[in-house]
Amino acid sequence: MRPLRIALVHSFYSTSAPGGENEAPLDHAEALRRAGHEVRMVAAHTDELRTRPLHAVRCAVTVAGGRGRSPLPELRAFSPDIVHVHNLFPNFGRDWLTGWRGPLVTTLHNFRPICAAATLYRDGAICTRCVDGDRWAGLRAGCYRGSRLATLPLTWAGRGGAAADPLLRRADRIVVLSELGRTTYARAGVDERRMALIPNFVPSVDGPAVEAGERWVYAGKLTAEKGILDLLRRWPADAPLDVIGNGPLEEDCRAAAPRSVRFHGVLGRTELRHRLPGYRGLVFPSRWYEGMPLVYIEALAAGLPVLAFEGSATHDAVRAEGTGAVTGWEEPLDRVLREVGSSFPALRAHCRRVYEEAYSEEVWTGRMVRLYEELRGTAMPLEPV
Repeated sequence: MRPLRIALVHSFYSTSAPGGENEAPLDHAEALRRAGHEVRMVAAHTDELRTRPLHAVRCAVTVAGGRGRSPLPELRAFSPDIVHVHNLFPNFGRDWLTGWRGPLVTTLHNFRPICAAATLYRDGAICTRCVDGDRWAGLRAGCYRGSRLATLPLTWAGRGGAAADPLLRRADRIVVLSELGRTTYARAGVDERRMALIPNFVPSVDGPAVEAGERWVYAGKLTAEKGILDLLRRWPADAPLDVIGNGPLEEDCRAAAPRSVRFHGVLGRTELRHRLPGYRGLVFPSRWYEGMPLVYIEALAAGLPVLAFEGSATHDAVRAEGTGAVTGWEEPLDRVLREVGSSFPALRAHCRRVYEEAYSEEVWTGRMVRLYEELRGTAMPLEPV
């Protein structure tokens, strides 16, 4: 089997809001290179482009009409066996898709094709009004950045629903990260026969064995859909918790937190992964569906059980994989922490085993390369422009 030539296309979000959607494509590229394949990252970086005049206006035009920056020149120069699109928003256009004839895969890291906010979350609850046919609901609510003006290009681009999305229509395979993601996109009209369920992975971090401590940990953005403010308002005063991350709700979170909570800001990926084994467990209070958040996989890699709140893909994974416990928001949190805190240390070896069997780099690479090999050599007829 000869090595593959793989082009990854990705529009990187600003590093002022670090997240897994920027990290995963970089991890994927390195994993494929380590497996012996030739990989080219065709990228657009918001941090660089936003300094140019009229960047916001250009992005709005690109998102609304699909015409804009194209990766085609780099793709044609590289001549890959496979093009894998991770994200086009907001810096790449979509009109180039009809000009690429080779096999094309895309990964759906969020719900942007069916939701202007990309989260299916609004006003403290899951919202599927646009998915259910009210295509202008997001515009009326100003779901993108709380602004109707900023939401308009996304609403116009998505007015035909998921089935009309140029990327989803063109892709030979659509990678989803969880069963919840698969069912949600199928409900929105995406053909399940073209979907492949391949969760992300995180690289393993080797280090000395660490015993579980008494502190709990939350690691993620401090935003409403992540549920962190709701968690801190319910957090018991005598339960130690470390909060790792930043975001627009940081001031509110600090005001709501009892004295047993410590805020650490953003940590580097390696430092976070080295610290995780020393905690009692990861607390995951997210209120939106999520894809398959890297922090869940990072916890398993560290042998760290997870306390997940109902409502997200992680809640489904914890329950199915036996990697912790699931609770509802109505449950008394002090009692829940006492019960799971005593049982979590016995789950550490199992969590690490689940990581190795389902979320390791080797497992992910095998799954993805098999998908690529299925498509190698196929070509998509050009559609009229």
